[in-house]
Amino acid sequence: MDDTPATESALPTQAPVPPAAAAQGNGKEERGDYRPGYEIVAERILEFIAESRLVAGDRLPTEIDLAQRLDTSRAVVREAVKILSALGRVRAHKGRGLFVADDEGMLVTSRWGGFFRPVDLDHVLMLFEFRRVQEVAASSLAATRATPAELRAVEVAMRQCRHGYEHGEVEVFNQGDEDFHMAVAAASHNTFLVSAVRDARRLQRQSSAIGIHDTFSTHTGLAVEEHEAIYRAIRDGRPDEAAEATAVHLDRTLEDYRREIQRRLFG
Repeated sequence: MDDTPATESALPTQAPVPPAAAAQGNGKEERGDYRPGYEIVAERILEFIAESRLVAGDRLPTEIDLAQRLDTSRAVVREAVKILSALGRVRAHKGRGLFVADDEGMLVTSRWGGFFRPVDLDHVLMLFEFRRVQEVAASSLAATRATPAELRAVEVAMRQCRHGYEHGEVEVFNQGDEDFHMAVAAASHNTFLVSAVRDARRLQRQSSAIGIHDTFSTHTGLAVEEHEAIYRAIRDGRPDEAAEATAVHLDRTLEDYRREIQRRLFG
């Protein structure tokens, strides 16, 4: 996924509208930043898991119970569960019920999986702080350790991002973005950094799947240029410049996420 927030099509399900909000609408058109109900309910299920201190393997309430707790319909809860299942946060076992998922990823084990809230601005900030530490170190090491084949992988991913952006192909760009960051991590020749970068990005994708969507933002072009600056510094064997370019990229990306989350929460 692009390191810039983005919009994908929404299912028609809609969350209940509080009476006050309905009164304010007074028949006028809905706001452009409308969010489908299943997204909101998915967030609230994650909040329930965190606040209840549930860990991997713990049983969740049934869909009916969740619908009653969250004051919504069972159909909306079912769509929310589908999202959380796809993200690896919950598991549905036929005949047994819903459970908090047990994931192999270092950052999505019971402690992190129950802790991270995808649209909590403080959590997104902490995640980016963590990413910054890992990826700045990885790019610096890559500038001194990358093999020709690894450097080529970084270049190919960088060019794929540019192609996707210039041709309006969001999925092509997103795949290139994922490949770029993982190729830089691989070129660090540090298995622990590779694992940390992969799992932090996995958590970030949850922010994109639940509340921040996938389409090009006004700053996607900057991401393309920033990738190129990182690549050139690694190619030319300049670790300090590679680290600085990565820091600039992630700091700008965090600001994009911050603005998008605040826009969605406060309009």
